[in-house]
Amino acid sequence: MTAPAPLQPAAKRITVRYFAAIREALGQGSESVHTDAATLGVLRDALIARGGAYAEALTRSRAVRMALDQTLASEDAALHDGAEVAFFPPVTGG
Repeated sequence: MTAPAPLQPAAKRITVRYFAAIREALGQGSESVHTDAATLGVLRDALIARGGAYAEALTRSRAVRMALDQTLASEDAALHDGAEVAFFPPVTGG
């Protein structure tokens, strides 16, 4: 008898929105992404791994805020199918 195959994470279709300087660097305001990422942090790393403008705009050395379904969220927030994710730079005002 063979061991069962390990469970693979389910792929999710999410909408990713980019704002301010990140949008300008990527040349787009949003895209649909098919991902196996379980959390916002893993998704960010996957986008960084694309290289080029993604690596520069979302680099770990730059402060980037994230939102999940229009609510500020931390990197460990769980992604779900149909989620809306937003990446934007910190905003200051006066």
